[in-house]
Amino acid sequence: MKTMAQKKWRPMSYGTLLFICCGVAFAGYLGSNMRLPVVPLYAKSIGADTVQIGIINAAFLLMAGVLSLPLGILSDRFGRKLFASLGLVVLTVTSFLLYFSRTPMQLFWIYLFFGAGVAAFGPTMMAFVADFSPTTHLGRSYGWYTTALYTSMSLGPAIGGFLAEERGFLQVFFISGIIIFLTFWVVVFFLPPTHLIIAERPKKEKTSVIMKGLLKNRPLLSCWLVTLGGCFALGMFITFLPLHAQNQNLTIWQIGLVFAVQGICNAISRIPFGHMSDKVKNRSTLIVIGLIGFAASMAGFGISTRVIHFVAFAVAFGISMGLAFTSIGALIAEVVPVESRGLAMGGYNTCIYFGMMISSASMGPIIRKIGFESGFLITALINLLLVGIFYLLMKESSDK
Repeated sequence: MKTMAQKKWRPMSYGTLLFICCGVAFAGYLGSNMRLPVVPLYAKSIGADTVQIGIINAAFLLMAGVLSLPLGILSDRFGRKLFASLGLVVLTVTSFLLYFSRTPMQLFWIYLFFGAGVAAFGPTMMAFVADFSPTTHLGRSYGWYTTALYTSMSLGPAIGGFLAEERGFLQVFFISGIIIFLTFWVVVFFLPPTHLIIAERPKKEKTSVIMKGLLKNRPLLSCWLVTLGGCFALGMFITFLPLHAQNQNLTIWQIGLVFAVQGICNAISRIPFGHMSDKVKNRSTLIVIGLIGFAASMAGFGISTRVIHFVAFAVAFGISMGLAFTSIGALIAEVVPVESRGLAMGGYNTCIYFGMMISSASMGPIIRKIGFESGFLITALINLLLVGIFYLLMKESSDK
C-alpha cells in the first residue's frame, strides 16, 4: 500500500532531478553571490574600516567552514530537503537583514548567519545529487551541477555590482532576498524527499560509528586534503592576484578580465570533464593531472608581467580546476556509503572554506617579506606536495 508521501510525489527521472538541482544551485548561489562585492563597499559607506571589513568577511568563511561538517551529518539523519530548505530560509533572512543594517557590527552578525546558511545549503545539495545519481553518472552529474554553481558564482557579483551602481546598495540586498526566497519554494514544491529517490538504501548506524569508519577511509581523507590545498591556492588567487596584477601595471578592467576568463573556463570545462570522469578507469588520475596544472598555473601567475600572461594562466587555472574538482566531488560520492554522504560533502565544503580562509590570513605577512612571485611559488609547491601525498595514498588503497 502506498504511503501519503509516495502518492504526493510521482517518480522523477534522473535528468529531471538533475535539471531541478542545477536550477536550485544556480538561483541560490546567484542570489547569495550578488551580495559578495557589495557588502564590503556598503560596510565602508557606513563607517567600517579595512580591518572591520576583513573581519566581516572572515566571519562568513569561518562559520561556513565550522558548520558544513556537522550540518552535513544532520542532513544524513533528518533529510537533505529539510536542510536545503533551512539553508535557503537563513540566506533569505540575512539578505533582508542586510537591507535594514546600519552599523558594521550588525553586518558582522548577519554575515555569521550567512555562513550558517551556506553551510546548510551547499553540502546538502551536493549530497542530494549523489543520492539520485547512478554510480556510472556521478562525474557528469557533478559536471552539470558545478557548472550551474560556478556560472552563478561568476554572474552574481557582476549583477550585484551593476545593480548597486544603478539602484544603490540596499536594493541589491532586497533583490537578492527575493531570488533566494523564490528558490526556497522551488525546493519545497519540486524536490522530493530523499528516501523516495535514493538509489541505495542507507544503513541505520550511530554517527560515532560512521565518523570512525570515515576517518579510516583513506580515499576520502585524501580528497579532503587536496581540496584544502586547492582552495588554499584559490584563496591566494582571489585575495592577492589583484594586488600582484596591479603592481604589474594592469588596469582594473584587465584584472576583471583575468577573473572572468578563469570563471568561464572553470564553468564550461566541467561538463565535458564530468563525462570524461565517468569513462576513465580511475578518477584519481584526472585529479592528479588537474592539480598539477593547478600548481603550474599558480607558479605562472607569480612570474607574469603582462596581461596576456595573466590571461593565459587564468585559462589554464580555470580548466585545471574544472578537471580536478569535478572528479573530486564524484570520487567522494563514490568512496563513501550512502548514509555518510552528507558528512563527506560537509567535510569537503569545510576544506573549501578553511583553505581559502587560511590562505587569506597567512599569505599576507609572507608576501610582505618575500614578494608576490615567491608567494605564488610557495603556494604551487604546497599543492604539489599534497598532490604527491594524494597519489601515494590512492595508490596504496588501490593495491589493497
